[in-house]
Amino acid sequence: MSFIIILAITALDQFSKSLALEHLKGSASIPLWEGVFHLTYAENTGAAFSIFTDMQLFLKIITSVFSVVLLIYLIFLTRKEGKLTIKSLSLALIIGGALGNLIDRFRFNFVVDFFDFRLINFAIFNVADIFIVSGSILLIMVLLLEPSEAA
Repeated sequence: MSFIIILAITALDQFSKSLALEHLKGSASIPLWEGVFHLTYAENTGAAFSIFTDMQLFLKIITSVFSVVLLIYLIFLTRKEGKLTIKSLSLALIIGGALGNLIDRFRFNFVVDFFDFRLINFAIFNVADIFIVSGSILLIMVLLLEPSEAA
């Protein structure tokens, strides 16, 4: 089930970015809620909040290694648990989002962003970013709340 989730997230992310490329690139920002939430096309050559800007090779390598390590751990976890757990779900969310952005890096040498939450002057982001952050928060919660094996 985890692998279906990864594929679905990656497909949803790539579909949303194809819509952004088709309908938003070269256009002015489209306000969905004026001053609060807009659709704004952006090409991010960095990572979150544009850190590591113009370091595409580094980001491709790091994201690829990180994704493979998480995928190996997910395979191990799935074999051990035998079912979808909250931990495996969180890993699938992170991997799916990471692969969505990695595909952009290899295709375009940048990541397509388009969600523009202006109320708090937040960075422009995309569907993959939502899943990476959601999965990371879920994983942190699981790791903090699960009983320690050392006890």
